[in-house]
Amino acid sequence: MSAPLERSSSVATGTSYSTDIDKEKGEARHLDIPEPIEEVDESNNVGYAAYKEGLNHEEITPAQNRTIRWRIDLVILPIFLITQTLQFLDKTALNYANLFGFQKELGLVGNQFNWLGAMVYFGYALAQYPAQILIGKYPAQKVLAAAVFIWGFTVLTMVWCKNFQTAMVNRFFLGMFEAFVSPCLTIMTGWWYTRQELPLRQFLWYSGLGWGGLIGSYMSTGISNISDNYPGPAKWKYIFYILGSVTMAWSVVVFFALPDSPASARFLNPEYRILAVRRVAGNQIGIKNRKFKKEQILVAATDPKIIILFISVFAAAIPNGVLSNFSSVIIKDMGFSTTKTTVLKSVGDIIQIVALVVGGIITLNVKNSRLMAATLANTICVVSAACMAYLPSHLVWQRLVCFWLVNCQSVGFSVGLVMVSSNMGGYTHRTIASAVIFTAYCFGNVAGPFVVKQSEAPRYPSATAGLLAGYSVKLICQITLFIYMFISNKRRNQKYGAPDMAKSMEAGMQDKTEWENKDFRYVL
Repeated sequence: MSAPLERSSSVATGTSYSTDIDKEKGEARHLDIPEPIEEVDESNNVGYAAYKEGLNHEEITPAQNRTIRWRIDLVILPIFLITQTLQFLDKTALNYANLFGFQKELGLVGNQFNWLGAMVYFGYALAQYPAQILIGKYPAQKVLAAAVFIWGFTVLTMVWCKNFQTAMVNRFFLGMFEAFVSPCLTIMTGWWYTRQELPLRQFLWYSGLGWGGLIGSYMSTGISNISDNYPGPAKWKYIFYILGSVTMAWSVVVFFALPDSPASARFLNPEYRILAVRRVAGNQIGIKNRKFKKEQILVAATDPKIIILFISVFAAAIPNGVLSNFSSVIIKDMGFSTTKTTVLKSVGDIIQIVALVVGGIITLNVKNSRLMAATLANTICVVSAACMAYLPSHLVWQRLVCFWLVNCQSVGFSVGLVMVSSNMGGYTHRTIASAVIFTAYCFGNVAGPFVVKQSEAPRYPSATAGLLAGYSVKLICQITLFIYMFISNKRRNQKYGAPDMAKSMEAGMQDKTEWENKDFRYVL
């Protein structure tokens, strides 16, 4: 492992909690130009050359910063949002196909449908770390576009599956190529946005889960109105024909519209590319490094944050597995028709979107509020799950409202992803952290479908117990993580004094971990 950085003798120019150039107060922060800490391999350190050039450039003004951010929002954010929406739609297509005789046509028996819901996560777990390595090593847009096209084709071919075995193979490969989405977008968000901007943007593109649920619900409503006597494919096949075709077409947009990094963004002029890199240098974790650093494996293996996030995400993913694959069935078993079920499910999706937007706005405007927002959202989930478990069966609408409210859980998961993209230095360290978290996500989602037992309809006590237990463990983990990072910041201030922002930015752009960078402070 590289030797820890020596502290700079220059006067501190600010703290890691206020790294954004514009707090919209019209002031530009001056940073001392640090001496290089060590010789840097610029061919592997993406954006470092632009960062060094930017140090000799005039200070970025608030107006320039707003312009750059606005252009990134117009190009990058829609690509991330639509890709995430399609990924969620395609992954949960079984949820809708299940309403139109999918199980009967494939001859599924026992818990075979549960296994189809779970199988996608085996492929996901296997491929998601190699996916992040490929995104870092090769042009991101080419890697992501290829994955999107292949998973779209995989969705389309589900209509050719005739039995449980062929459907299992299809779902496994679907998981492998969908693994290029959420883990990679999490890493890539930190390439484009500053620490202050990052949570809101992460929440916005992750709201694709809610948008996907809305689109899926109303798509199913339309399909349900097709006459059973209408000539053509079975109703459930329309879902896969539509989603597979749209996803394959979208891959072309990703290939041509998504840049690899701010340093190569065609929608920015040369000056703004340099300034865009300079903006994210303030995150103190760099952009990406094409070289795999073995020494950062040990850093990741001993990082308490990763362990806490693993437990938190695993616990929360069990309820997510229930919601993703069985929400329509659970609502329908409360006594609603197929058409009404799809409409009622969409209310939960709207709540998910609203919760993510509100959470993002809070974290944007309230200092160090990320984990507090996650804790608040998760408290709502715990109370709602408890009410679902213990309210009498005849209080159908009250139980349904509680089921809608557990969709607030996405805020907590999104905050976990933000912890990776804003609080972990070293690209190899960061990708391992993301891989561990999404592995936990996969394991939890594999377990989730098996707590839903059709024999327990309409109350599903095992499922509601799984929701309550998962959200309770997640709540404890979020509080623990907040305490750990708060104490770590206090200790660093006591031991090293006020952080030197210029030194910390240089260390981040040189791909140093937060333990090597003594001027790094966690954002809460």
